[in-house]
Amino acid sequence: MTHDQAGTEPRTVSNFNVPNLLTTLRIVMVPFFGWALLHDGGNDPLWRWVAFALFAVAMITDKIDGDLARKHGLVTDFGKIADPIADKAITGMAFIGLSVVGDIWWWVTVVVLLREWSVTLLRLSVLKQIVIPAARSGKIKTVLQAIALSGLTWPLPHGDAHGGAFDFWPGPLGEVLFYASQLLLAGAVAMTLWSGWEFVREVRRQRAAQH
Repeated sequence: MTHDQAGTEPRTVSNFNVPNLLTTLRIVMVPFFGWALLHDGGNDPLWRWVAFALFAVAMITDKIDGDLARKHGLVTDFGKIADPIADKAITGMAFIGLSVVGDIWWWVTVVVLLREWSVTLLRLSVLKQIVIPAARSGKIKTVLQAIALSGLTWPLPHGDAHGGAFDFWPGPLGEVLFYASQLLLAGAVAMTLWSGWEFVREVRRQRAAQH
């Protein structure tokens, strides 16, 4: 349900709209992204670029569908549920895939995924009773994750991790980009934990105010 421009008459918004279509597309892309990232053990430069392209499209459509839904009053219950699931699915696949190929430590992936899915499940469980506005820390976390994971998805050489399979980047440029992405990832992990704490704190505050 939403309201017309005068704000007086509620109207029903169909689930069949462009924002929800883009959200569904992101969910469908997850297994294809994972397959491209893990192709040949993650050592095929061409497929790493394909994986990056899919991930970039997912991040861009995430921004577009949210803006369209708010601008044109196309917010639906399906979108409220499916959108965070799509986001966590594509970033979760990136964390898991990059851990499998050795570009992200497994403990980082476990910590981030526990936080992400815990907050998502908590958000969905209180969706009808409590409205939690998007916090700045959460937005910063999302941007840092997107940039860091994009960089780590590139076929970047670093040490002997890929046995010299990646020679696209000349000289030390590849290693510089790789470790810059790792620094951004460290910032993303810190903001992931902090924004998670802020969300839980806000839920507790609003529940206490209701009672």
